[in-house]
Amino acid sequence: MAISSETKIKNGARAHVRYKLADGTIIPGVTTICNLRAKPALIPWANKLGLQGINTNDYVDALAAVGTATHAAILADLSGAGADSTLADLDKTTRDLAENCFLSFCQWRKQHELKPIALEVRLVSEAWRYGGTADFVGYVDGVLELIDFKTGKGIWPEHFVQLAGYSVPLVEMGIIPKAPAQYRILNIPRAETEAFDERVKTSLKVEWDIFRHWLAVYYLEKEMEK
Repeated sequence: MAISSETKIKNGARAHVRYKLADGTIIPGVTTICNLRAKPALIPWANKLGLQGINTNDYVDALAAVGTATHAAILADLSGAGADSTLADLDKTTRDLAENCFLSFCQWRKQHELKPIALEVRLVSEAWRYGGTADFVGYVDGVLELIDFKTGKGIWPEHFVQLAGYSVPLVEMGIIPKAPAQYRILNIPRAETEAFDERVKTSLKVEWDIFRHWLAVYYLEKEMEK
């Protein structure tokens, strides 16, 4: 039986990327490390949906499908492949919402000159024993930047902790010669309750300190489980 395009998108959104060291050891990803932190804002949000009679899981799955499609369209566009091929085979609701998201990105892109060095690059830090996948590293208006494309309700402090995690292996692996001059979170809305937003930082020293402590907690908990 043929698998629908929506099912393919959802399966892709749930796929768990495994990162490995050179010796084959499986290591955690940046997202796994950052998810160690509880997100208390999600509790009242889920409760509000429930009071409105909305199934939280179905709502999250629908938005995840739109977010995944939008992310794929942006990366295809930046790579020169064109976004149309990533949106053509979607169900109408997902496609319409993803196209709106992509148009928001295009409006932002028109205001900047982007020169990618690497897109959706898989990273591994042998020194710190973790991995991750960075969306965009390259030049924005002539400045070396690391960008993460988000589709959600806002920009949160842990988003920059994620970027700090990506930044270290980018230099360690020689993809860029030094740490980026700027770090940008680009939040692209999927639903009417969300808004386009962006934030830029020039240093993630504190965020890196937070990330490496979360990483230490992760490995300490693994030791405790033995």
